[in-house]
Order: sequence, then C-alpha cells, then structure tokens
Amino acid sequence: MARPVYLVDGARTPFIKARGRPGPFSPVDLAVQCGRPLLLRQPFSPDAIDLVILGCVNVVADEMNPARVAGLRLGLSDETPAFTVQINCGSGMQSIDTAFRTIELGKADMVLAGGAEALSHSPLVLRRGAVDWFAELNGARSTTDRLKAFTGLKPEFLKPVIGLERGLTDPITDLNMGQTAEILAHLFNISRREADGYAAESHNRLARATKEGWLKDEMLPAFSREGDVFDHDDGVRPGSTAKSLARLKPVFERPYGKVTAGNASQITDGASWTILASEEAVERHGLTPLARIVDSEWGALDPSIMGLGPVVSTAPILKRQAMSVSDVDLWELNEAFAAQVLACMAAFDDPKVADGVLGLDGHGGRIDHANINVDGGAISLGHPVGTSGNRITLHLANAMRRLGRKRGIATECIGGGQGGAMLLEAA
Repeated sequence: MARPVYLVDGARTPFIKARGRPGPFSPVDLAVQCGRPLLLRQPFSPDAIDLVILGCVNVVADEMNPARVAGLRLGLSDETPAFTVQINCGSGMQSIDTAFRTIELGKADMVLAGGAEALSHSPLVLRRGAVDWFAELNGARSTTDRLKAFTGLKPEFLKPVIGLERGLTDPITDLNMGQTAEILAHLFNISRREADGYAAESHNRLARATKEGWLKDEMLPAFSREGDVFDHDDGVRPGSTAKSLARLKPVFERPYGKVTAGNASQITDGASWTILASEEAVERHGLTPLARIVDSEWGALDPSIMGLGPVVSTAPILKRQAMSVSDVDLWELNEAFAAQVLACMAAFDDPKVADGVLGLDGHGGRIDHANINVDGGAISLGHPVGTSGNRITLHLANAMRRLGRKRGIATECIGGGQGGAMLLEAA
C-alpha cells in the first residue's frame, strides 16, 4: 500500500522584482537564504534528509545542478543525493510531486523539495549571425584570414537577444505567453475591466496578508552581501483599482488586447522550499504536519491555449477522488495572467467544457472568488518560473491551516501547453 506523505514545513524568500539588471542573488543564493533558517528551526539534524530536489528553469553557468550546490551549501551530507527538475512553470511543483511519489513508494522518509529562480540573471544570447562570425574569427589561421573575418562584423552582432524573451515564446506556435492569454480572453469573453479588477484584488489581498502578518513564518528575510535586507515582496502595489490599472496599454495585442503589464505576472527572483515526510518520520521526530498530500496530476493540451493547463490537470484528480469543484475549499491557481485565471474559472463553470471536454459529468461548477488565491498571487507577488509551483503548494497548506479548511488544490499552467495540480488535505 502507498504510504501517507505529509508536508511538514516550508519557507520562501521575499519575491524581488527584476529591474533591468542582475539582482543581488543567484538561484542557489536564494535557495540558501530561505533554506538555512528553515532547516535550523527543525527538531531533526540535516542528516535526516534523504534527498534534495530543486526546480530551476534558468540555471546559471556557475551553478550546474543547483539542487546539489544548494544542498551542500546548506550543510547537508555529502552522501545526500540531489537533482534538479525542469518543466517550465511547473518545476517547483514537480519537485514536490517527485518527493511525494518517492516517499509514497518507501524509497525515502524525508525529502527537501523546492524551487529557485533568478529571472534577473537570465542570459543575454548572441544572434546566430554573431555566433557564425565568432566561429569564423576563431577558425582563422592567418593574419589575412583574420582581417577578412573582421570585415564581416556587422553592428547588429553587438546587440544580444534577451534569453528570457526567447524563453517566453512557444517554439511550436511562435506565440509568446501573453498572446496565449489573449486567446483565452477571446474564447471565454473576458473583458479588460474584469482582468484589471482581478489584478487589483490580487495586489490588495497580498498587501493585507503582509500587513496582518499571515506570511510571517512562510516568508523569511533575505540578506545580500552588501548588507541590504529584503523582507517583503517588493512588487505589490497596495490600493490598486481597476480604474488605476485601466490606464495601462495592452502589451501583446494593441490596441484592443486585454493583457497589460498591470494584469500579468511580474518578472521576479525568489526561492521556496518544502519538507515532505513519511508517517514514520513524522512520529520519529515529533513533527506537526501542515497538510497531507493526497493526489497529483500532470496534463497537456494545445500550446496556444496553455493557460487552461490547470483545468486539464485538475479534472482527473476530481474524478479519481469522486469530488466536485464545490468540494474544494481553497484554490491556489498560479496567476500567470488575470485573463488566464478567469478563463480557467469560466471553463470549470461551463458545462460544454466541464462535461463535454473534461468528462466531469455534472461535477464542475463555479469557483467562488473568495476561495481562490486568498492572499494574492503572481500578479502581485511575481512569477519566478521554477519557484511558483512550490510556493503555491506551501501557501495553500498554510492558508488551509489558518482558515480551518479541509481540502485544497494547487495548480498552474505551464508554458508549452501543460498543467500540474496537487490535492492537499488537512493533516
């Protein structure tokens, strides 16, 4: 029989908005900043960790296999295996899912599973013409050949391409992620005002959660080498309204598009860790679980409507667990774009989609806005790609405990046309 698996603790850094230059932390720096105090507050020694798994999409050259680098910098044993996973926006949740299945099968008792991303450190990429020119120059063997190669230098070779820009464009459809959100806004008739209203609420919910201290144990401060202290998510804009956001122009489909910089997720740096444990480990170390991980699922669909990934990954869980949408007490649905979240909510509530496409047979329905992303999301926090799936799962567990809720689902869309979902239950 599969063993019960518990999420027993976790922590994240503040999410730091990228500002056009590399931020103060690399992905591993971020992982260490929240991982060290997380491990220090545990009643067990680091040797109790059997495995380290870290989601990271933009791995920097100095930190190959950042899971291993982070594990060693955190003081874990040299003999503790560590590997990095990458499934775009789902990487942080994939680390939890892999840990969940590993413990469930009895191959480990305690796993450190996280996500780390420093999007501000995304590389600048040379254009193909520049690469060919450097290759020709490098292959020149005589002064004449080198002079000939130099004559081929063009001004545009000196202008690199932003790697992140390429990474946010789907290689199959040639659509960037914002354009896929515009497609969903069109398909589900999401208005600009609805998108801006949702985005404003995200900012105000995060501002309230921060002010009330609801993130205190979850979000730990980070300290740069220069002595700067980062103790809050610095992209939040308290007091945002649909009216104030309406001033922003569409980014991807001008002039009538619905997606703007104000109702899309922010480009940020941040890390998150969770500690998963078997029932035996919980009893051995006297741990108090936040939640039990019940089920998980990965789904895929046409990349041009990748934002519906949460719908196709959640539906199989609902069917396996004999649940309806209304049986889910809390939702964390990663806010890649306001229009995308609203489209997912509309899809669950549309019988043609819920029954005809997903096969929910009357078990779809409306998700109450009061029960989804209750403390804000990526629109106000930011979306460090390899981290977000970990953060939403951790925050779901914490919010369920704070609000006394029984069941919750964390889910996200994934660039490339995929989605991930995880069902948690109060421990």
